[in-house]
Amino acid sequence: MADLLIKNAWCIATMDSARRELQGGWVSITGGFVEAVGSSTDPLPAADEVINADGCLVTPGLINTHHHLYQNLTRALPSMTSEPLFGWLQSLYPLWRGLDEESVYVSTWVGLAELALSGCTTSTDHLYVHPVRGGDLLAAEIAAARSIGVRFHPTRGSMSLSQKDGGLPPDDLVADDDAILAASEEAVHRHHDRSHGAMIRIALAPCSPFSVTESLMVRSAELAERLDVRLHTHFAENAEDDDFSVARFGCRPTEYLERTGWCTDRTWVAHCVMPNADEVRRLGAARIGAAHCPSSNLILSSGISPVVPLRAAGVKVGLGVDGSSSADSASLWLEARQAMLLAKLRDGAGAGTARMALECATVGGAGCLGREGEIGVLTPGAVGDVAIWRLDGPRFAGAIADPIEGWLRCGPTSALHTIVQGRFVVRDGHVVDDASLQDALVRHRREATRIQAG
Repeated sequence: MADLLIKNAWCIATMDSARRELQGGWVSITGGFVEAVGSSTDPLPAADEVINADGCLVTPGLINTHHHLYQNLTRALPSMTSEPLFGWLQSLYPLWRGLDEESVYVSTWVGLAELALSGCTTSTDHLYVHPVRGGDLLAAEIAAARSIGVRFHPTRGSMSLSQKDGGLPPDDLVADDDAILAASEEAVHRHHDRSHGAMIRIALAPCSPFSVTESLMVRSAELAERLDVRLHTHFAENAEDDDFSVARFGCRPTEYLERTGWCTDRTWVAHCVMPNADEVRRLGAARIGAAHCPSSNLILSSGISPVVPLRAAGVKVGLGVDGSSSADSASLWLEARQAMLLAKLRDGAGAGTARMALECATVGGAGCLGREGEIGVLTPGAVGDVAIWRLDGPRFAGAIADPIEGWLRCGPTSALHTIVQGRFVVRDGHVVDDASLQDALVRHRREATRIQAG
């Protein structure tokens, strides 16, 4: 007998290799993993709990491939989005030096709850700010993820190139390369779970070419190879990023990625807005991953990532909400819609479809995190991570021809249920652990007030 059966769905988008869409479909989950999927003509298995998904779209849980969860402590500051990337960062660094274990714990709890409400079941986090007296920030956010129950891929981020050395961050927010590498290796040994269905995995993530030394990039790639973990960094984010690379390294960001040993299928990069046609081809040949962050790119006027050419070249394109000091709203559904619309704007009306965006939000994200066939798909043996979406009411009136197009073109919408490893994180549109959420919100307001006061 299955633990959980989801039945009578209008459509189940399995996102399997054949991209099957099962009308009147069902999914059974046992022991945290998908046991079987079927259509209306297949016999239903018995289950301890049955969810009737009549009129609903059922998808794999969505995957967030780039975030800075701590940034919801400095969300929607009016003066912070009037400058492009570099000036924006330099205005916020003085506030972020106030991070500590309490602020990181509550920002993670609240941020993952917000993501779960948007159907997200797996999220990464790029935590690169480690104040000297801040404490063990990585452990704090992992504790929060375990508490709420969202699958988590935090990265041990870092900065080592301060303003006095030609970088962007202030001197008191950087560390030396040896200390960073030692902390990175310790984080992997302490937290990284290699098992199938793991809830916690660690990646190494020097922040960006404009905030770390070239030596740290090279040595991080070597360490990731030795430890067999993934690599993440900001890449080709806007014209300033390109100009910095040319001025400091004598090459464009793609060549810099290649010469530091990062242009491999172990790497996924954030933003990837500025590659030219030849660089798109080279990134695709390397089977690299890219986290597309459309809302953040728009707010900071960074540009439109060439998602359609990147996918065609073989780049594994996922979606990222990015930090809530730039994107502000941490909704994977919203990022999927933005990705669809921007692809239409850049490459033609037929280029951006809801199915393209759903692929980015599921199997593309799984490719970025090195977990293809395990997350982002509803097939036997995959994790029991599911999002269930109601497609009724005034917002969806008339959207009867195609549930997937209707899901993304109408709305806005949030998930009715978000299920991780067979357990409800969101049920009937509400976070299940409401008591912890309310406590985290109270603590979050206190920490946000402290940090925004500088």
